[in-house]
Amino acid sequence: MSVPKIVPISDLRQDASNIVKHVASSREPVFITQRGRAAAVMVGMEAYERAQHELEILRLLAQGEKEIEAGVGFELDTVLNEADKLID
Repeated sequence: MSVPKIVPISDLRQDASNIVKHVASSREPVFITQRGRAAAVMVGMEAYERAQHELEILRLLAQGEKEIEAGVGFELDTVLNEADKLID
């Protein structure tokens, strides 16, 4: 992994367009600082959408674990078909 790009919020205000272009082209996050402390992370849409997709899969896995503990279940073929839809 490369050295993270850190940008003070004042630089973001002055050069937002170029910073957004950098995020989109590099596919690396940019860490925004305010008063010397990390305040936010800027990521490209592709990375954001991928992260949201992964969170949804994890949420579904956690839900499945709770259902198993509660004795609720589904046929394996049904689960695998649903998983294939999410992965594609």
